[in-house]
Amino acid sequence: MKAMILAAGKGTRVRPITYTMPKPMMPILQKPVMEFLLELLRQHGFDQIMVNVSHLAEEIENYFRDGQRFGVQIAYSFEGRIVDGTLVGEAVGSAGGMRRIQDFYPFFDDTFVVLCGDALIDLDLTAAVKWHKSKGSIATIIMKSVPQEEVSSYGVVVTDEDNRVKAFQEKPKVEEALSTNINTGIYIFEPEVLNYIPSGVEFDIGSQLFPKLVEMGAPFYAIPMDFEWVDIGKVPDYWRAIRGVLSGEIKNVQIPGQQVAPGIYTGLNVAVNWDKVDITGPVYIGGMTRIEDGAKIVGPTMIGPNCWVCSGATVENSVIFEWSRLGPGVRLVDKLVFGRYCVDKTGATIDVQAAALDWLITDARQEPPSQTPAERQAIAELLGTNAS
Repeated sequence: MKAMILAAGKGTRVRPITYTMPKPMMPILQKPVMEFLLELLRQHGFDQIMVNVSHLAEEIENYFRDGQRFGVQIAYSFEGRIVDGTLVGEAVGSAGGMRRIQDFYPFFDDTFVVLCGDALIDLDLTAAVKWHKSKGSIATIIMKSVPQEEVSSYGVVVTDEDNRVKAFQEKPKVEEALSTNINTGIYIFEPEVLNYIPSGVEFDIGSQLFPKLVEMGAPFYAIPMDFEWVDIGKVPDYWRAIRGVLSGEIKNVQIPGQQVAPGIYTGLNVAVNWDKVDITGPVYIGGMTRIEDGAKIVGPTMIGPNCWVCSGATVENSVIFEWSRLGPGVRLVDKLVFGRYCVDKTGATIDVQAAALDWLITDARQEPPSQTPAERQAIAELLGTNAS
């Protein structure tokens, strides 16, 4: 069976991570989120998968290639052009991406599934497709019910008593929401739906195709289902996803490595004297990472591979990407460190190079610049960390 993964977006709400990494490649404990989607699709018999790519397309293509090692077949539809020898992404919208593939050569010739490439899900796709067919639906949205107070963060779907879609509300105020069922970005389509998508223009599924289907009175349905759905829309969402895996709240993701103590997992060849550090789980430490004596790590925390946590450093409730060196005495609480960027749990970002904080957080592959104790203290105060 055939499916499509939407992977062409720029992921602007997950910057700075998506400056150098496309959103579907964001790792959930070293495994790209899109890989989990491929596993789900394969499990339910979807083994022919189209992926539309644009922003940093080569990162996705070079990792997944033809899909053979994931037990599926993958092909890519690039949206963009070459300018002065450089690939420049120009996404054509989620529905436009479907139409582009079909215009190239008719690929979608039977019921197919479309998934956004930036969410962790454990949906029973087989049951969803069966329900879709039983309704004679041309398009079906998989919904999830959320608490009333959370509706303002999502697109709300309004249906009648037969689950036929009547209207949409985009991030409504809590008191104005007509439903608590939200659009999860998981869709089931019949090929005929492509007749309602214009060729050669940017066109979106949620904001353009779906209202058009409602207006036409097409057989268009939505079904609320109970499943695990972790949407990585913004940096705080990604943070929660990592914490959820480490704490066991997210059941369908296994913590990699080996458990060396209760709640403490490591990759290969981690350099640490366990009796000279203070580590409280749940914590994951990637392979070839060095934890110096006197360091303190409090979970839920993920420290990526090839990192270096210096003596006296404290890392608490944080996510540290690979090749990060955390300087002596640094205190990082509720922080995400990605390359030259330090992000707090609200998404506020500091460029540590521009702020002359290289001694505080730097690349583990290079020697950090030296600072006097007075300079360190002054700069640390700006960041709200401890430099002593």
